[in-house]
Amino acid sequence: MEGQDLLREEEQRLRRLRLLVDVTAQVLAEDQSLTFCEALRLIDAARTASTRLFPEKEQTFDLVIRPRLERIVHERFQIASLAPVN
Repeated sequence: MEGQDLLREEEQRLRRLRLLVDVTAQVLAEDQSLTFCEALRLIDAARTASTRLFPEKEQTFDLVIRPRLERIVHERFQIASLAPVN
């Protein structure tokens, strides 16, 4: 029974993560009043929420989800790269 509860809990966290990422992507793409800085903060907030759902999985977010969200920001604000300038 315990294993089923853990599986059910993980499935629920995965559904929440999907919803979080889908809503974030939609806001990034469609909110006309969103500024570039707000868009970047929204991506960081999504990462924080993702980390709360799946602790110690920051790298997974950075490798899988962040590129999707950054691609939307690139297209929306017509920016070549979000790489930091040193």
